[in-house]
Amino acid sequence: MASLPSVVIGYTIKPESEFKRRTATFPSIEKRNSSSSYLEKGFDALSLDLREVESSTYVPLLQKCVEKNSFQEAQIIHGHIIKSGTQEDLFVMTSLVNVYGKCGVMEAARKVFDTLSKRNVVTWTSLMSGYVHNSQPEAAIHVFLEMLENGSYPTNYTLGIILNTCSLLYDVKLGKVVHGYVIKYGLEGDTSVGNALCNLYSKCGGNLDSAMRAFWRIGERNVISWTTIVSACGDNGNSAAGLDLFSAMLEEGIEPNEFILTSVLSLCCTIQATDLGLQIHSLGIKIGYESNLPVTNSLMYLYLKSGWFSEAKKLFDGLEKVSLVTWNAMISGYAQMMDVAENSLVASRNGSEALNIFLRLQRSGLKPDLFTISSVLTVCSNLLALEQGEQIHAQTIKTGFLSEVVVGTALVNMYNKCGSIKKASKAFVEMPSRTLISWTSMITAFAQHGLSQNALVLFDDMRLAGDRPNKVTFVGVLAACSHAGMVDEALTYFDMMKNDFKINPIMDHYGCIIDMFVRLGRLEEAFDFIKKMEFEPNEFIWSLLVAGCRSHGNLELGFYAAEQLLNLKPKDPEIYAMLLNMYISAERWKDASRLRKAMKDEKLMKLKDWSWISIKDKVYSFKPDDKSCTHHQQVDILLRDLLEKSRNLEKNSETEEMEDKETRVHHSEKFAVVFGLLKIQKPAAIRVVKSMIMCRDCHNFVKFVSVLSEREIMVRDSKRLHRFVDGKCSCGDFGSLL
Repeated sequence: MASLPSVVIGYTIKPESEFKRRTATFPSIEKRNSSSSYLEKGFDALSLDLREVESSTYVPLLQKCVEKNSFQEAQIIHGHIIKSGTQEDLFVMTSLVNVYGKCGVMEAARKVFDTLSKRNVVTWTSLMSGYVHNSQPEAAIHVFLEMLENGSYPTNYTLGIILNTCSLLYDVKLGKVVHGYVIKYGLEGDTSVGNALCNLYSKCGGNLDSAMRAFWRIGERNVISWTTIVSACGDNGNSAAGLDLFSAMLEEGIEPNEFILTSVLSLCCTIQATDLGLQIHSLGIKIGYESNLPVTNSLMYLYLKSGWFSEAKKLFDGLEKVSLVTWNAMISGYAQMMDVAENSLVASRNGSEALNIFLRLQRSGLKPDLFTISSVLTVCSNLLALEQGEQIHAQTIKTGFLSEVVVGTALVNMYNKCGSIKKASKAFVEMPSRTLISWTSMITAFAQHGLSQNALVLFDDMRLAGDRPNKVTFVGVLAACSHAGMVDEALTYFDMMKNDFKINPIMDHYGCIIDMFVRLGRLEEAFDFIKKMEFEPNEFIWSLLVAGCRSHGNLELGFYAAEQLLNLKPKDPEIYAMLLNMYISAERWKDASRLRKAMKDEKLMKLKDWSWISIKDKVYSFKPDDKSCTHHQQVDILLRDLLEKSRNLEKNSETEEMEDKETRVHHSEKFAVVFGLLKIQKPAAIRVVKSMIMCRDCHNFVKFVSVLSEREIMVRDSKRLHRFVDGKCSCGDFGSLL
């Protein structure tokens, strides 16, 4: 329903003197005699004696049914009302409509309503409120229109409900019609109406200016008013304005409640206003919200996002009773911090802590929910913790969460990132329903594992299923073509994306095409394709070209691409390390010196090479030439043996020149791989995470080890996943060039 019917819009009401301030409320117990012995001795509808019950007692008894959420007892009282002839009492019958609505039985509420010989605005409003309470906003709108057509005057309370209903339906057009009705009778200053208008404009179309105007027209703003507008600022991306409004509320002497505190803490989290968050934490303690769960959860999110892990954990450990929401807050907080960690080692520690908290949750007796499972699967993906991921998979089968699309998609991503494409494909096939995200995840997984034909066939299946691809889907499709060197197919899909689906290419799409040309050594075509781009190439594009030119021996184009890359002043220290090695290899000492100075000016720290491997529930980390390992002697002996055998297999293997001898033969991933060979029995795969990109020497070494040990080895570096099987890598030996 987009607007009121013409008969209603044209309907004129003579405003009565009391209309502007009239407030309709549901029947209050205090308005009638509530001294019933049934309320004093404990209420049980089954024990009611018809001869002892007065009509004035029915309303408080019905209120007890709402508190107990007992439809059955409300029915018994309904029977008593009919037998006693009290059904003509509008006050009692309106209460009955309200009770049935609150108990979730709108069929019964409507049936009672339809039998009433007379109705007032409270009765109509009770029925509307019931429909809203039971997630039937369309029905509430229909009742509102019925009321207007029957000539009843809505009150401010009625209008507040209908405006909130428009918010639920995201029907701003109808909301504006109701707003016009509000203006006509001068009700914009009413608190409940103003709050509802503010909420409407915030939720529908993100019209923050209209929400602000509605807010400032409220005559007496309460804490709900302030909470609504502060939340509106957050929802519409203006956190600073929300925090200013919160300060204004405090200046007016309005005491915050838990809802506005959680909203404000959320704004602090968005803009990383940790200092202000600390002040709000102190304020919360001062006014008695120290143990309030929603406030504590919001504080934990803020501290986690700010990297204040000890403070977050202190709050968590200090709670006497921990709800599942709180457990989820801690797990998802640590999971999210993996993405923004300063380095991969810190990310690994955050992930390990998330898994530890998940284990504590399971021991607590509470059962994980959908959100818990999704967060933990994400952690397993980032840690390459396949064993733990498989355990959680088994748990989803037992709990029935496997049927949820979000869990199925998380499983596909987990198996993909852990290098098990077969299990990822199996999880995808077993999904009862799929979303665009599910399809895209599986297409991308096939592309990353070099299964280009599988990716393209799945793309066709997705289109046949009626799902329309988006930008991310085409990144997966083009990556699949790039990996297989399918030039004609890639250009066809590129044109299809632009012409058939009207999707404007983004940098990632161009990157896939350029990556393909570079892999094939068609460097001139790669540079020509750059000229067709509608925007300037970024660091990723120029890095691809530098790596490709270096690999294929075209130093002239390589140095040109390097200069373009340096003009962008990239912040990635790996890019500078690559260029420095390139200049040193070509003996261009002046350029090398200039680059060192640029690194110093940009305050880029030297690369920290770390690798780690997850075995059961423990993470083992390694650094270059690591002698701190518990099994150092065993690892060193096996590593030397494998290095000797690999040299015998490949006499001409290239050893990478590294800056300042910082990264030598014994790079961190070599220790991690060898440690995995010692600690993980066949035929289980070895899965290692590395903080920076693999050099070619290490890449070649792991290829040889996969042959010598007859093991599948996976190394996920800072750029991509390398899956080594029988001396071949899923990256096609291109991933070690950067």
